[in-house]
Amino acid sequence: MTDAVGFIGLGQMGSRMARRLLERGYSLVVYDISPQALAPFQEMSVPVAGSPREVGERCSIVLASLPTPQSVAEVALGEGGLREGMAPGSLFVDLSTTGVEVEEQVASALSAQGIECLDAPVSGGARGAQEGTLSVMAAGSRAAFKRAYPLLQVIGRHVFHVSDHPGHGQALKLINNLLSATAMAATSEALVVAAKMGLDPEEVLRVLNVSSGRNTATEDKFPRAVLTRRFDYGFRTELLHKDISLASALARRAGVPLIVGRAVELVWELAMREGLAEEDFTSVVTLYERWGGAEVAPREAR
Repeated sequence: MTDAVGFIGLGQMGSRMARRLLERGYSLVVYDISPQALAPFQEMSVPVAGSPREVGERCSIVLASLPTPQSVAEVALGEGGLREGMAPGSLFVDLSTTGVEVEEQVASALSAQGIECLDAPVSGGARGAQEGTLSVMAAGSRAAFKRAYPLLQVIGRHVFHVSDHPGHGQALKLINNLLSATAMAATSEALVVAAKMGLDPEEVLRVLNVSSGRNTATEDKFPRAVLTRRFDYGFRTELLHKDISLASALARRAGVPLIVGRAVELVWELAMREGLAEEDFTSVVTLYERWGGAEVAPREAR
């Protein structure tokens, strides 16, 4: 076993977090199922493992940033997975949005073999991953958190230990994403109404952002990705739909009715049905534009 840190999952988020660790002088062993994702790291002569199991055999700390709960379960517990390779006393840090149920299953199975698990989902998008400004919501033992903290500080500006129980980090991340999706959907509706009334969206945002209607969509997502018509915030619609579905399941598990949340979930279901699954989630505004017959763009761009 080397002193290198394992990193599994080199997509939009993972590749940027892995690069930050390399820039800070950490040695990595990486793995991804995509040859395209691995290619830039191979060009930098970063060691590539042939399986999650091999990553676990070579590293005592392994970080993962994966797109779905199923992929996390497979990497951690499946054939050729981390459970087969990691030694007792090793640490698995899950940076993915995995959901509470799968996170608890993974933590329980790894714990039975003496492997610690830190549930540590992140928020802040691809830009935050690149700039190291993510928020990290870590749940697990204090010892596991302390051990992972130097790594988490490299990728996150705000690193929180929210609970000793793996799964609680996931719960907080899902609550965050439900609120974020709500702001995006509501702002899309409001800005299309404003555009239909003849108001300039740039001026509308200037007013909202010093008034009580401001939110993360008005302050960041709309100026950066909607008014520019780039729709490139860095998070696919299908992934946000997955997160909102997990949040809905969490609410059912907690026995809390979702009223506004269910309406928001329906928005993202419609976005999936309308062919936006592979598009950036900020493109959801184009549905409202189509329905309302107005475009959210600066006047000079129309």
